[in-house]
Amino acid sequence: MLDDDLLVYIDGKFVPESEAKISVFDHGFLYGDGVFEGIRAYNGRVFKLMEHLDRLYDSAKAIDLEIPITKEEFAEIILETLRKNKLKDAYIRPIVSRGIGDLGLDPRKCGKPSIIVITREWGKLYGDLYEKGLVAVTVATRRNAIDALPPNIKSLNYLNNILAKIEANAKGGDEAIFLDHNGYISEGSGDNVFVVKNGMITTPPIINNLGGITRAVVIEIIQKLGIPFQETNIGLYDLYTADEVFVTGTAAEIAPIVAIDGRKVGDGKPGKITKKLIEEFRKITESEGVPIYE
Repeated sequence: MLDDDLLVYIDGKFVPESEAKISVFDHGFLYGDGVFEGIRAYNGRVFKLMEHLDRLYDSAKAIDLEIPITKEEFAEIILETLRKNKLKDAYIRPIVSRGIGDLGLDPRKCGKPSIIVITREWGKLYGDLYEKGLVAVTVATRRNAIDALPPNIKSLNYLNNILAKIEANAKGGDEAIFLDHNGYISEGSGDNVFVVKNGMITTPPIINNLGGITRAVVIEIIQKLGIPFQETNIGLYDLYTADEVFVTGTAAEIAPIVAIDGRKVGDGKPGKITKKLIEEFRKITESEGVPIYE
């Protein structure tokens, strides 16, 4: 539902949500030709703002899309959008589309990229499931191949993720888990996957999944706590026999998985290590970030 009390930034202007429009000839709309980020603000601070912008610009470079402003200018646009909307706790969606072109595929026909920033008040993505735990299902849809559309490009073409989510919905799962074309665990429909077994935490390397900002923060917490950790390929067997499984993402934060494909994970409740990581992550988000209001 649109909220005209909130303003959206589009190409140098702040407009009410009902007036936030792009051309039907924008290649972001026609072909998913563009990139985006999901960023969180907590208690008046934007968490990992520059890290998200680094990833946005890397995604753009990977698709040969030149963002026409500096990262510092983009950061100020994001902060000003939050200020205009008087937000302290928010989800932030910066988008860069290829811009207006013709009905052909050639990006050279697009004159200028479009820059959009959407901000909304945001609570817990999974509600009370952080205490109960999520039910996950593996899906037949495979993650985009790394030599086709690399998962590390956070592009506007999210149909692969949506197909996985549709399948999870049909199977009664709160979250989908992708496998790659080699049968290794890739990621969730919008988050990274971690497995705990005999005190060791394992996560797949980021060749077949998005290099998550929250994933990186969680790895730092794991190492600070001195918990054994490794990045290596994992398979279905590792999920089914894990003591704990959790997923991480900007929107999801850290969410425990308590069942996968009808099998209980551990004792079927959020695990001790996962709970500790959630606690430590909340401490960081409450104290770190770029101030919105000076």
